[in-house]
Amino acid sequence: MTEHDPHILQGFATRAIHAGQEFDPTTGAVTPPVYLTSTFVQRSIGDLRGGYEYARGGNPTRDALQTQLASLESGARAFSFASGLAAEDALLRAVLRPGDHVLMGNDVYGGTHRLVRRIFGPWQVELTTVELGDLAVAREALERLRPRVLWLETPSNPLMKVTDITALAELAHAVGALVVVDNTFATPYLQQPLVLGADVVVHSTTKYLGGHSDVLGGAVVTNDLELAEQVQFHQFAAGAVSGPMDAWLTSRGIKTLAVRMERHSANAQAIAEALQGHPAVTRVYYPGLPEHPDHALAARQMRLFGGMLSLELAGGDAAARAFAESLRVFQLAESLGGVESLVNYPSEMTHASVRGTELEVSDAIVRLSVGIEDAADLVADVEQGLAAL
Repeated sequence: MTEHDPHILQGFATRAIHAGQEFDPTTGAVTPPVYLTSTFVQRSIGDLRGGYEYARGGNPTRDALQTQLASLESGARAFSFASGLAAEDALLRAVLRPGDHVLMGNDVYGGTHRLVRRIFGPWQVELTTVELGDLAVAREALERLRPRVLWLETPSNPLMKVTDITALAELAHAVGALVVVDNTFATPYLQQPLVLGADVVVHSTTKYLGGHSDVLGGAVVTNDLELAEQVQFHQFAAGAVSGPMDAWLTSRGIKTLAVRMERHSANAQAIAEALQGHPAVTRVYYPGLPEHPDHALAARQMRLFGGMLSLELAGGDAAARAFAESLRVFQLAESLGGVESLVNYPSEMTHASVRGTELEVSDAIVRLSVGIEDAADLVADVEQGLAAL
């Protein structure tokens, strides 16, 4: 048993720092090295060192990240990909066949909806979106459609809906559906979908796991060993793997995930409370507010309420655009989950691909990814932006 044996590391923050991150046995370097190599020298034909042959099939830096990810999500196996959508694509190709059905919520990331609708759709995979927050609606859709996959995103993007993972997993398993949860917004620090009954977790590791807006990546985590073998095959055969530097940067970011999520959540809570009741704001979408319809569920299902919130401006499209473009600390950009605060206008940025569908986002909505700056500065920034309207 080594000093950093993952089986004796119980706390989340401890596992985030040590799982898969053993010191280099040759030099004693406390930070594992980055293996920037495309191939590995064999002792003799077929006699591989540590099982490594070619970097698409395996790389020690990527393996270290995958061990880290599996530990944090309480999963048996994890797989790291070049992007979140690459991870989703590999998972869906592993489980879907022509004629299968995917059921997902009516408020998910536009890229996920586009992937299933426009890439898998032509291969005769059907897609239906419903309000999964209503368990009666969900049950009816599951029993009628008998989908191969139930896809949950909670909290959702951008309306911060929280869905009951345990209840939906029970309903889905009753009809033989595989339950996939996009845990990007919550992260494994705030929410453990596999423990709550889900079969698979997916992440855009670009976001909170990497945490510094400097790396692109995605992940699939599961306890289903048969499914894991299928995902691993697609990872190897299609090759959308994360590179070693990307894997190393993601691992480095994960080591501070627990402390960052505490600060992200505290800052978002402060902003949500400051915006609640503001005359320029029609509605604040943040599950940490008691007024949020899913507040009780979020309090039960999540450790904290996260760093994402959205607001609907009373002045509609013009006010939303003006507000997004007037902030000074919040920077106008795609993406989320970094240490810096970002503002996004979903209807023309992250969710432009779902215009004209049930997932279309109101042009009065602005999404905030709340960073870890001083809370007072962030509150002052949103207040000055609203005052200028």
